[in-house]
Amino acid sequence: MNRYLFSLAVMALVSSCDEQLVNAEYHDLPQTGWAIEDVATFKIPPQDSLTSYNVFINLRNTHDYEYNNLWLISQMKFPQGKVVTDTLQYRMTEADGSFLGSGANDVYENKLWLKKGFRFRESGTYQIALKHAMRKTGEVNGDAQLKGILEVGYSIEKQVQNGSN
Repeated sequence: MNRYLFSLAVMALVSSCDEQLVNAEYHDLPQTGWAIEDVATFKIPPQDSLTSYNVFINLRNTHDYEYNNLWLISQMKFPQGKVVTDTLQYRMTEADGSFLGSGANDVYENKLWLKKGFRFRESGTYQIALKHAMRKTGEVNGDAQLKGILEVGYSIEKQVQNGSN
């Protein structure tokens, strides 16, 4: 009986987390690495303009990732042509070198903030473009092949306000 109740509670918790997910997409990267010129581009279908959303960058990496942080250039293109470009930095490891994020079998999933409480006020399709901006210390040029990143993507979740949608 207790095992049944525990399973039911876990299923309810998992499904409640997924209720907020609106859209997600990933771009597979080659095993040779994420090339500096490779831009992952995603088209975001129209969303409710009255709802606030949290937009995340999602990464899957392995132990082959050799840095403790990650620099990304994100570009959001609005339906009417406005473009917002951000240079973002994320921590990928703890001070001891252990990877952040959830993971199993040496693959780590990272959910990184892009926009909090964002409203898609313009009707139409938005576009997100992501590229890495990593370079080795003391070098001017970027890392030509960023190893250890398997996939890069985005997800959109409805922002929870006061414990409800």
